[in-house]
Amino acid sequence: MGWFVIYVSIYGMTETPQFGILKVVKERLCGLTRQGSRLSHSAMQKIDIQKLKGTPFQKKIWQALIKIPKGKTVTYTELARKIGKPKSVRAVANAVGTNPCAPMIPCHRVVRSDGSLGGYSGKGGVKTKRKLLLKEGVTIK
Repeated sequence: MGWFVIYVSIYGMTETPQFGILKVVKERLCGLTRQGSRLSHSAMQKIDIQKLKGTPFQKKIWQALIKIPKGKTVTYTELARKIGKPKSVRAVANAVGTNPCAPMIPCHRVVRSDGSLGGYSGKGGVKTKRKLLLKEGVTIK
């Protein structure tokens, strides 16, 4: 409970753990402020990747993830090509898996080359990835 108190005092928040403090902490760490009950695509575009803890390579991947439109998917191979590292598919997959702001940085939009879902490091694992993609209108194998 101690880190909640420290965090609350730093950011001047008044929420308590039972009212969603973990969600608020994650949003604040990702540089977001909530407008109503939803985070829009424009809010995701405003995430300051450079302020997140990660290597320059990871940050490059996370920046590329934000550019994937809602309702679309790319493969790990396509993502590696987009960042100019076509032989670094495994490294790209690892960087996607370390995304600290899932689903706000939409790593759920990256799938395997065969169209299967692959993994998801966000809360709820692959079940959540499936739900997010279906909600965005993506057809899943």
